[in-house]
Amino acid sequence: MNTNNKLKIFNDPIYGFITIPNTLIFDLIAHKYFQRLRRISQMGLSYLVYPGAHHTRFHHALGCLHLMQNAVRILRFKGVQISEAEENGLYIAILLHDIGHGPFSHAMEHSIVENISHEAISLKFMETLNIEFKGALDVAISMFKGDYSRKFFGQLISGQLDIDRSDYLKRDSFYTGVSEGNINSERLISMMNVVNDELVIEEKGIYSIEKFLTARRLMYWQVYLHKTSLVAEQMITRILKRAKELTHKGVKLEASSALSFFLNSSTNPTNFEAATLNQFSLLDDYDVMSALKSWQFHDDFVLSHLSEMILNRTLLKIKFKNNRIADSKVESIKQDLMLEYTLDAHEASYFVFNGHVENLAYNPQQGGLKILYKNGKIKDIIKASDHLSSKVLSKTVTKHYICFPKDIL
Repeated sequence: MNTNNKLKIFNDPIYGFITIPNTLIFDLIAHKYFQRLRRISQMGLSYLVYPGAHHTRFHHALGCLHLMQNAVRILRFKGVQISEAEENGLYIAILLHDIGHGPFSHAMEHSIVENISHEAISLKFMETLNIEFKGALDVAISMFKGDYSRKFFGQLISGQLDIDRSDYLKRDSFYTGVSEGNINSERLISMMNVVNDELVIEEKGIYSIEKFLTARRLMYWQVYLHKTSLVAEQMITRILKRAKELTHKGVKLEASSALSFFLNSSTNPTNFEAATLNQFSLLDDYDVMSALKSWQFHDDFVLSHLSEMILNRTLLKIKFKNNRIADSKVESIKQDLMLEYTLDAHEASYFVFNGHVENLAYNPQQGGLKILYKNGKIKDIIKASDHLSSKVLSKTVTKHYICFPKDIL
């Protein structure tokens, strides 16, 4: 294999130059499975709220690779033993951690692909790549699954203060312009250490942790769970569900071959095999947006109206409430819609629905964030901090919502 010209650099607006550490990482980045991430939006339809939020999963994965390189360098400097195989395992696992995402983030997981998470699909991609790369991903897969013998590797990939969060908070803050999420990722990483194979943060990094947890909470309410982003994701999920429903009734819909495959089949964890994964690897945001442009002219009232509403940003109205919305309220609005547009109850449910969202900034049940003092003692961040309240940060805050067309009520 020709290895010339593979140690390239990427120019990133967040961190500056990102280097590719070796030819294996280059070959994974160059693979068609990974290149697909250039066509998968990092924040789904959030650009309908924040026009700059057009960055992709590709950007995010490279950012994570960069931060992981920093973490390995810092930990080795502090005397933590990390072998070359473990180093590569970390790089591969963090690079590929989101490779299983479908179009528009989580919309696929709740519509045309049933009961299988993007993490499970990421693992299937890794296992397939591992065959192609003759076992080079063995360590990465073990770390990704949380099976590796040294716990801190798994914590760096997926944990309370993982590299994933360290990049997406800073990156999403940059592209949305929401400054509340602008954490100092480099400072956080420089404060990391390892005790008994568990990740800890040195005492002097406590304020950076406080900022990180506060930023995460604010970004969820202000960006990830923003009511317009939420209703847009709910709508695109319902469009895909309706398209699948019509397809199963024998209605022909214009769609790419990859999208048609999932509209025509029932895909779940038991039958998600090599052929399914191959079709999934061909699916990206462009398939869905192209379909919506066609479906807005379809005869089906539900499919055409929802598609047109997403394309033209004439979204459903959404209202947040602190308490659960009564079913009678939802039914009353449905009845009005059914009478006005001659719809049945099932069709009306695509336009009128309720639900809830949850925000949990810190979950001690996931292992917590440990602070290492100079005397060697270790405390949980909640006990160590003068400013963080365990009641506030470790309490799940729930908000209820109702969605309905603007011309009703």
